[in-house]
Amino acid sequence: MAWFTLILAGLFECFWATMLKLSQGFSVLRFSVLTVVGMIASFLLLAHATRALPLSLAYPIWTGIGAVGAVLIGVVWFGDRLTPATWFFVALLLIGIVGLKLTSHA
Repeated sequence: MAWFTLILAGLFECFWATMLKLSQGFSVLRFSVLTVVGMIASFLLLAHATRALPLSLAYPIWTGIGAVGAVLIGVVWFGDRLTPATWFFVALLLIGIVGLKLTSHA
């Protein structure tokens, strides 16, 4: 259950990052409120996950999900263009996240 909570926390990180972009520097109230709500949800879920998972796993996996998710949202939703080198490093992030999970004993 802690891993599910951690993944959900990472997805909320992707959500609030997207809402932050849409808030245009906190100038659009609706998206600004959704940003803060997403941040609170993400942090609360991360805090809950760290009750059962070591911080040395939970935090980097949480940030990794957010980072990779933000890249994918940027490409799909906002039309960001990435170089092949950037995709390589995104793949390394993903490999690192999976590697942390596979090598953990939690």
